[in-house]
Amino acid sequence: MNIYLAGPLFSKAERNWIREIRHHILAFAKKQPMEIHIVWPYELISQHEIESMGAEAIHEIFSRNKSKLDTANILIAVLDGTQVDDGTAWEIGYFFARKSVGSKIIGIRTDFRNAGDLKHSTINLMIEASCNKLVTSIDDLLAELI
Repeated sequence: MNIYLAGPLFSKAERNWIREIRHHILAFAKKQPMEIHIVWPYELISQHEIESMGAEAIHEIFSRNKSKLDTANILIAVLDGTQVDDGTAWEIGYFFARKSVGSKIIGIRTDFRNAGDLKHSTINLMIEASCNKLVTSIDDLLAELI
């Protein structure tokens, strides 16, 4: 199972939350046993590489992320915040447009604030409708991986 773990990664808190999610998924996989490979965009390119590439870095980051999305079976998207991170929203849309039978998008939102467009939506309706499942905890996320 190839998982692409999408979410904002611009603050230490955001990166630590995604690391925690990843840790729980890998621990869960060992107990099953399941073969899981997790791609986290934060680890696809180093800060040194970004600095040495200069203006070309944006194209390289885009290319690496897109190629990993192309090989993923599952997209797990962290959806906390007052609105979904722009890059995460793009990744969801791209994956949704090209996903195959058996592929799925799982959104995880632990934020209790309602950020939806409509009375019965939790987040932006286009993002919510793109998700096969929207969960509110790591335990619920793990249950969706079975």
